[in-house]
Amino acid sequence: MTPETQVFVDIRLMNVLSRMLLALALLLMAAVALAWAVRLPMFDIRLFRVEGDVTHYNAMTLRANVMPRLQGTFFTLDLNVARQAFEAMPWVRQAVVKRDFPYRIKVQLQEHQPVALWGTEGDEGLLNSFGEVFDADAGDIDQDVLPRLYGPQSAPVWATYQTLQPVFAAMNMNIRQLELTPRGSWHAQLDAGTTIELGSGNVTELVARVQRFLKTMSGVNALYKRTSAHWRSVDLRHTDGYAIRLDGVTTTFANNTPFSRQ
Repeated sequence: MTPETQVFVDIRLMNVLSRMLLALALLLMAAVALAWAVRLPMFDIRLFRVEGDVTHYNAMTLRANVMPRLQGTFFTLDLNVARQAFEAMPWVRQAVVKRDFPYRIKVQLQEHQPVALWGTEGDEGLLNSFGEVFDADAGDIDQDVLPRLYGPQSAPVWATYQTLQPVFAAMNMNIRQLELTPRGSWHAQLDAGTTIELGSGNVTELVARVQRFLKTMSGVNALYKRTSAHWRSVDLRHTDGYAIRLDGVTTTFANNTPFSRQ
């Protein structure tokens, strides 16, 4: 390679290197400018639009509770943190948060739909339509219309209630309480105050016992001139029958002689 050729190659390399350095400098400047621009106050989140379930909240309440927890601008806001801020509200089950240029966010809310009280009286939570327990002010709803459920896990108790309730409703009765004990035994109380020992087993077995009992009770009521309002307690744990206590009906005579009916 001649000296002239060597000089020519060196100049070309220098030109290429200069262009690369210039491009890099421009990229760095653009990155700095972009990082500055996305933090401009003009892009601060100032408004949000709420869609979906807003039964228990209005825009003012949401703004007062959520906006202080939103950090960043339209570009830098962490949507996951924003979602958690909305879902921290007691009645909110799920929130979907999206950006709405230039300074707003859109929020799709799904509220808990209370279907039952969960737990013992004085220490209850609320149960939603998915069988999930949530904490909210029960004073915001009419508790008298909700059944009380409790047990080791909420989902199977709610599922069993949904299956059994229509069986009783067909006879104009409602389940007011349903409990699954740690040993797997089911207890129910009807709206008239009747307590029912349902025993253990799967839902199909429970339904079969209840249906067998209800089919025969019209005859029992007629025999003793009673109605379902007189049922004090029912025990369905027997294999071939059931035991029932009726108000005003005793199984002994006045002299304590046992009474039996074949």
